[in-house]
Amino acid sequence: MISVIKQSFIAAFLLLSAQKLFAQNVFEQQFNFAKNLFDEEKYFDAVTEFKRLLFFDSSGVYDYDANFKIGLSYKVGAYFSDAVHYFTIAELRSKTFDELFKSRIEIIKINILRRTTVRAFELLDSLQNDSRFENKTDEINYWRGWTFIFSDDWEKASQSFSKIKTDHQLATFCDSIAEDLYNPTLAKTLSIIPGAGQFYTGEYLNGLISIGWNVLWGYLTINAFIEDRIFDGFAVGTLLWWRFYSGNIQNAEKFAVDKNLETTNTALSHLQNNFSGIKP
Repeated sequence: MISVIKQSFIAAFLLLSAQKLFAQNVFEQQFNFAKNLFDEEKYFDAVTEFKRLLFFDSSGVYDYDANFKIGLSYKVGAYFSDAVHYFTIAELRSKTFDELFKSRIEIIKINILRRTTVRAFELLDSLQNDSRFENKTDEINYWRGWTFIFSDDWEKASQSFSKIKTDHQLATFCDSIAEDLYNPTLAKTLSIIPGAGQFYTGEYLNGLISIGWNVLWGYLTINAFIEDRIFDGFAVGTLLWWRFYSGNIQNAEKFAVDKNLETTNTALSHLQNNFSGIKP
């Protein structure tokens, strides 16, 4: 009798083990199927299959990898909020410090892309201050540099890349962009002298026109006061001279901002199309 019971327990154990092995084999096949879809750049099909895997597999074996791949798929499709959601889950399901770091970096990269750079800096600071990632300093500085690029602070971007290597390719590039940028405040200040701000930004024709109008209306205003035509002096001075004088200041600042935007967009386009290194 005891032998029969013992044999029954053994049979049940073997049956359950076989079922478990079969289930794991099925889940492994499902994971590989979803991964193949991802590798073939069928990202949204991959998302569906990874989610199917997560729904049926309660073992948690594929929790990190599946959630991470879902995050990458959503990132490719520019569904950034969904991507952050799944990268966050992947971070929570991480089993090693490297997996945690990798997930956090992906969240940082998305914040860089959508220009929520304040949040990116906060996450970078949290990694920088975490003793578990002391050996990741170069990578942290690398993404800090990219965050500064998307914050339009090319000088600080160069400083971050230089911490990795003094002659880092991106540090040199950022320095060249910083040198090409105009200072809007300086352009505005120089425009106290009509036309000077435009000359500073390379808008020579506009500078000459600004000088011409200001000289003309300034002369007529002053001449009116000299000849005791007070009303004419106030009318010309407030309606014409002041209008062109203040417009000269505003235009100089606008030219600087517009040219900086053009330079920045050209630089970002160059990085996107020609830079072969890792990008956000």
